[in-house]
Amino acid sequence: MCRKKPKTRQFFLFNDILVYGNIVINKKKYNKQHIIPLEEVKLESLEDENQYRNGWLIRTTSKSFAVYAATATEKQEWMAHINKCIEDLLRKSGKKAVAEHAAVWVPDVEAPNCMHCKKTQFTLINRRHHCRKCGAVVCGPCSNKRFLLPNQSSKPLRVCLHCYDTLTSTKINNSNEVPQKDRINADTSGEEDSDDDEETAKGHLESPKFYGDCVKQEETQ
Repeated sequence: MCRKKPKTRQFFLFNDILVYGNIVINKKKYNKQHIIPLEEVKLESLEDENQYRNGWLIRTTSKSFAVYAATATEKQEWMAHINKCIEDLLRKSGKKAVAEHAAVWVPDVEAPNCMHCKKTQFTLINRRHHCRKCGAVVCGPCSNKRFLLPNQSSKPLRVCLHCYDTLTSTKINNSNEVPQKDRINADTSGEEDSDDDEETAKGHLESPKFYGDCVKQEETQ
């Protein structure tokens, strides 16, 4: 489930990573494949709602999102297999599960108005933005602050005013997160809020790891 509409993705589960990517040729070719270390993954089941059925959340440190299977059985099998691989990995490797995960973005269609001020109505001029801390859809004035969220990026990210106030007050006891008080340039719009697979090329998230990168490096050595 992307911010604008559902998009088909192919997932591959290994004993230590979960890989997903775009389908170019069904069962033959995929691209823009993202690698998620299983120690970062946390699953949460979703209740069926209207046309969205057999879903669950995949939470990770840098990005969290909802996925939907074709059947209830497929959902149960995927969740069971992923959780089993996570348990085995943590037990055998001694790694610890990640405690903090990125927020799931609220889909655009669920927020005709700003979820912070409740007043601004979104149009072609008044663009939607997503708070990187809570995932809410907010207007520009209600998200004109940035804050460093180390688990998501090495650069300060857009957050809503509510989260900014909470994060800055928490910073007194936490020196790992540094507030960025400079206002966001008014020209920035929905480009930085893209949740498509090119989002990491926009400069606001760390560059993703792609399946096959390691193989290419070995071949060049």
